[in-house]
Amino acid sequence: MHALQNVSFTTLIAIGISAAVVPASAQNYPTKHVRVITGSVSAMPDIVARHLGQRLSERWAQSVVVENRATLLIGSIAAAKSSPDGYTLLLGDRTYHAVAPSLYKSLPYDPVKDFAPITLVATSPQVLIAHPSVPAADLREFIAYAKQQPRALDFASAGVGTAIHMSAELLKYAAGINLVSVHYKGGGAAMIAILSGEAKAGFGLMPIALPHVRAGKVKVYAITSKQRFAGAPDIPTAAEAGLPGFESDFWVGMFAPAGTPAAFIGKLNRDIVEVLQTPGMRDVLLAQGAEPAPGTPEELAAFVKSETAKMKKIIDVAGIRAE
Repeated sequence: MHALQNVSFTTLIAIGISAAVVPASAQNYPTKHVRVITGSVSAMPDIVARHLGQRLSERWAQSVVVENRATLLIGSIAAAKSSPDGYTLLLGDRTYHAVAPSLYKSLPYDPVKDFAPITLVATSPQVLIAHPSVPAADLREFIAYAKQQPRALDFASAGVGTAIHMSAELLKYAAGINLVSVHYKGGGAAMIAILSGEAKAGFGLMPIALPHVRAGKVKVYAITSKQRFAGAPDIPTAAEAGLPGFESDFWVGMFAPAGTPAAFIGKLNRDIVEVLQTPGMRDVLLAQGAEPAPGTPEELAAFVKSETAKMKKIIDVAGIRAE
């Protein structure tokens, strides 16, 4: 009370006006174009960002510009250093928000401290597939077959720390089998290796693997999600196929630089969640091998924390480090 005696009435009015600025400005937000930073062109985060951005642009009557960086590592660094004014967002993914902290000795950004979570956007399972020459009809037989291999089983990977690499390492841990990850330059190259028999098995990204599964060119054992994928409901989950508790979804989430006003975060969350719940957006995501997964900022923060701990355990056990 004594401290307020030295504060003028004009100052108090100014404080009140200042406090009201953020909520009022949030009602009109955005008043200019919004940029969404993400990774390379045609990667899943980029595709999701463009479809989501188009719908948000129509909703806001403001342009949403997708800025691609060579990798989401570079994109995350750029987003972390951006002004927290609500006009720069990051569509990040599991690799650079949950895997990278344990994969790199030093990371130029902190996935938790440098970002304000907005919402989980989508999840995308992978499928465990094998070359037709592998003598295993289902997941149980595949695990038994892998355990019989004295030199382990060649397993195609898209590179260290990628979604299908981490799923392979998680499978090794969960099933108690020895797999040798052979790293190729991307998911497409890994798929070609499995099709040719150069690699015996691997996890395939849904858009890349499903056409070959449908054509009968590879054997399919299970999907990595907790529940069956709506775009391929005939493929069993790992739990259904005999490996309870195995789950390894790739995911993308929307973040803002730390310090972005809470009122802006709230509006972004509401608008993005509503867009993700529309049938049109769901159909687009399913076509890309993903499903919408909207939620609250608090849920995304807890999810990132859980995923980071899960990935750290696997990385430490396997002794994986970035190349």
